[in-house]
Amino acid sequence: MTKRLSSYNESSIRVLKGLEPVRQRPGMYTRTENPLHIIQEVIDNSADEALAGYAKRIQVIEHEDGSFSVQDDGRGIPVGPHPEEKSPVVEIVYTRLHAGGKFQKDGAAAYAFSGGLHGVGVSVTNALSLRLVVTVWRDGHEWEIEFASGEVKTPLKKLGPAPGRSGTQVRVWPDPKYFDESQVPRQELARSLKARAVLLPGVTTQLTVEKSGQSNAWVYSGGLEAYLLESIGEASLLVPVWAHEGYVGSEDETFAQGEGAQWVVAFTQDGAVFRESFVNLIPTPAGGTHEAGLREGLFSAVKAFAEQQGLIPKGVKLLAEDVFSRCSFVLSSKVLDPQFQGQTKEKLTSRDALRLVANQARGPFEIWLNRDLEIGRRIADIAIRAAQSRQKAASKVEKRKSSGVAVLPGKLTDCESTDIARNELFLVEGDSAGGSAKMGRDKNFQAILPLRGKVLNTWEAEKDRLFANAEVHDIAVALGVDPHGEQDSPDLSGLRYGKVCILSDADVDGSHIQVLLLTLFFRHFPKLIEAGHVYVAQPPLFRVDVEARSKRPARKIYALDEGELTHILDKLRQEGLRESAWAISRFKGLGEMSAEQLWETTLNPDTRRLLPVQLGAVSLSDTQSRFNLLMGRGESSARRSWLEEKGHQVEADI
Repeated sequence: MTKRLSSYNESSIRVLKGLEPVRQRPGMYTRTENPLHIIQEVIDNSADEALAGYAKRIQVIEHEDGSFSVQDDGRGIPVGPHPEEKSPVVEIVYTRLHAGGKFQKDGAAAYAFSGGLHGVGVSVTNALSLRLVVTVWRDGHEWEIEFASGEVKTPLKKLGPAPGRSGTQVRVWPDPKYFDESQVPRQELARSLKARAVLLPGVTTQLTVEKSGQSNAWVYSGGLEAYLLESIGEASLLVPVWAHEGYVGSEDETFAQGEGAQWVVAFTQDGAVFRESFVNLIPTPAGGTHEAGLREGLFSAVKAFAEQQGLIPKGVKLLAEDVFSRCSFVLSSKVLDPQFQGQTKEKLTSRDALRLVANQARGPFEIWLNRDLEIGRRIADIAIRAAQSRQKAASKVEKRKSSGVAVLPGKLTDCESTDIARNELFLVEGDSAGGSAKMGRDKNFQAILPLRGKVLNTWEAEKDRLFANAEVHDIAVALGVDPHGEQDSPDLSGLRYGKVCILSDADVDGSHIQVLLLTLFFRHFPKLIEAGHVYVAQPPLFRVDVEARSKRPARKIYALDEGELTHILDKLRQEGLRESAWAISRFKGLGEMSAEQLWETTLNPDTRRLLPVQLGAVSLSDTQSRFNLLMGRGESSARRSWLEEKGHQVEADI
């Protein structure tokens, strides 16, 4: 131990420069299952050129040697020296994080709307590639620059004249050591290119496979409606599809001109529902706030129509999920400054997007429902029948579990709903945070159970003494599940909540409480984890208050950690804001958050971040061994050795 401590000095601190952070921890910047995402980053740049109106063709070639090339006929990446950095712009774009042409948002901006707002996209592609060659046709000439492992191998050079030609071609050789599988899923790549053709009318996308000689090209004139009808197949439509679009005008004081969305919605009688969404052409398979906005807008319109027409039976309460039970849609949003959950951009988290899309969708949909009352009644009937089925199922569950239910803990603030699939229980650290959570929650389906102090380490707790701990007893009774029923297989039929969410501070103590609760669930309620009922809430650590600027009102932007805070501040600087234009607040704990802030950031299903607890690819025996190492009383020596070996990897907020 003494030897290890003595080696810790000034030279022990590493400063990662250039693209080193990406190569050190690629999972922070991209999906590492396969190289698809780093290819899509290049495609995104070409799609942004098409979105801006400068490109009409995007061609992707899968070469026989495993490399991929992406070519467009846009403006071509600038090749001249950067006015401040002095290096060629094309070199800077591919070798430096947070460098790109999509930060500027004034009238002279190169891109009005784009998906790549982090400024790390193609630089990540370069960092994780064995080799990358960029060819640019611009200003009547052809240029080329080559990189190897993220570094410049052959500096930018002019190859010769290319009169009348413009565009960019990027050829990428992914480095297999950074990915679980080296093969790019061709079907998913083709689907992504096809979707871009749908979203960019008149733009042709093409995928060619050299080995087989197969080539597919897509160009759509029917737009979103044709794509949706093709995707849902022969599913019978209950009503005609509804296609519409709505964008903000120059007179709006909240959103930027041009922000909004286009969408097509279909209600079907049978078959699987199809839902797909995009933000500035970026696919968002995990949805996000733009989808929540469409759901909110349509739900509000249907509810208002049904109430006006007197269609809702007594005792039936409509929810958004009822309206969407048979709803398929394709949604394409334009958001000026999109915030995504992570660099992989699978989920939009921009909170303003919910209100943006909801405002654009509700009015037109309500007009459409009232224009043809028969269509309106059919859609309302879908929602009402779904609500009745949901309430009937919840009633059956409640009857089954009503006998023999123990008295609920006094400090539990329960929810009103009996729908287990919808109900949520938040295990909250401390009475102070519990008070904010009680005031900020949606009492219809969210329950709060404050925990006082640290929960017992239950890894080696005996079954018959487990309930001697008041906190563990209250958790079990609130859940309605006996941790050790017959044959050590807990019966989940009495479960009262579909989601059990651990909500603790974003600090070391909060992480400790998370581990203690996860130990309890893994050791004594394993079926809850296996069935996907356990979640960890992610409250933000920082809040950035940005002052009002021109037509844009004051903003509150939340950051999960220091990494996200850095991204946010970079974007604000690129918007032209001075350091004095914003103030940074750090939440020391959940108790510092107001009820409104806690709802907006952590409790609202449409805007929160909630991580499901899963075993993943790790085997059960390996997981048990790791828990035993970390939580076992007799493992102090092994635990100390493990901490000495792995402790430097921890980024602790102490």
